[in-house]
Amino acid sequence: MAPNAVSVSEFKLHCLDVIRRVEQDGAAVDLTRRGKVVARLVPTTAAPQGTPTWLRLRGHGRLRAQPEEGVLDANDFDATHGRVA
Repeated sequence: MAPNAVSVSEFKLHCLDVIRRVEQDGAAVDLTRRGKVVARLVPTTAAPQGTPTWLRLRGHGRLRAQPEEGVLDANDFDATHGRVA
């Protein structure tokens, strides 16, 4: 078994320790059943500090609205400050 591999039964017994190891080491851990990899536990990448969620997600989705449909309600926009409320 690879050094970063844990059997499913072992993971079940020590899941918090395995998760802590992934957090601290930043290395993935393969979960195996009968020697075959069935899942992989990987660390997440931290979101950049100070970057608003909407800005990180910009360009990753689609807004489905008809041209005549307004996306914002008049009450949602503060025209004096030029920003969405």
